[in-house]
Parts: sequence; C-alpha cells; structure tokens
Amino acid sequence: MPFGAFFRLFKPKDRIFFYHFEASAANVLKMSEDLMLVMATEPGAHRTALIQRLELQEHANDDLTHTIFTELARNFITPIDREDIHSLASSLDDVADFILASAKNLELFHIDKPDETCRELARLVNAGAKIVQMAVQHLRDLNKGGAHHQFVIDVNSMENEADEVFDRAIENLFANEKDPIRLIKYRDTYTTLELATDKCEDVANVIESIMLKYA
Repeated sequence: MPFGAFFRLFKPKDRIFFYHFEASAANVLKMSEDLMLVMATEPGAHRTALIQRLELQEHANDDLTHTIFTELARNFITPIDREDIHSLASSLDDVADFILASAKNLELFHIDKPDETCRELARLVNAGAKIVQMAVQHLRDLNKGGAHHQFVIDVNSMENEADEVFDRAIENLFANEKDPIRLIKYRDTYTTLELATDKCEDVANVIESIMLKYA
C-alpha cells in the first residue's frame, strides 16, 4: 500500500461524517414538512403522492445511515467516538422511520380526515426536526469553546408540549369516543406521532452527550 494511502487511513474524516449527518438531518426536516401536509389532506391522489414521497425520503435516509456505517468500518480514526457516530446515525434514522410510520397509519387505518391532534402533533414533529437540524450543525463547533446548547432546552420543551397534547387527546378519546375501532385507530396514530417527537429528543440528547464529552 502506498504510504499516502496508508496515512489517509489514520486521518479523521470530519467532513465525510459531518456532511452525512447534516444530509440526514435535512432529509428528516423535509420529511416532517411533508408529514404536516399529509395530516392536512384527505384520501386521494395528493395524499398518496405525499406518502410515496415520504417512502422515498425514508429509503434515502436508510442509504445515508448505511453510508455512515460503511465509512465507520473503513476509517480507523474518526472525529468523534465510534459509538457516538453509530448512536447519532441510528437516532436520526429512527426519526425518519417514525415520521413515515405516522403518515402510513392514515392509509393503514383508513383515516379519512386527520383531526386537530394529528395536525398538532405533526407540527411538533416538524418543530423537533428543525431543532435536530440546528443541533447537528453545531457538531462542527466541537473544538470551539462554549458550544451552544440551547437546542437541548428547546427540544425538551417541544417534547413536553407533545406529551401534554398526547395526554389530553388520549383522555378525551377514552372519555368520548364510542366506536372502539375508531378509538384504536386514533390511539395508535397519536402514539406513533408522539414517538416521533421522542426520537427527535433522542437525537438532541446524543449530540449533547457528544458535546459534553469534547467540552
């Protein structure tokens, strides 16, 4: 092996990993925007097209995650700990998975018109995805003193709000819904949406852990 190629094995691939993380976060944000659109539509060609686009975006995120894992296997030295790279890639992929699952529930459960709770939880998923994108961008500030951690406060606030919306909706559902099938459909849809907000918080927590480690 030429000496230059050997040396490159030991050179941290900062740009490669950060680029892929930022691409994944941007993809998740776009998915969250499409999720809000899905929750504002009724069955038909437009909703079907949006869900199909979300499926393509989720597959793209799977590809990004696979690429990160491949780079992790190829590079001896990385800009942050290997387990942190794996955790961050996995947590970003989880957000994409739950966004897609939330949208697909409308078709699987034959929900004609998502209610206000669905739309509000989708809005909070989008808010969480915006925070995630900002947090991922701050990974490039690891070597700078006083890295900005406001995203942790913001994502915790978002997730607390999502919990409150979810709890009120579940209480109302069991108090007022007389159709057991409809109750199950909406309970599961609310749950998946709320889990998507949890996954956004997980991403921020991974990034906070990384930043504290390198502070």
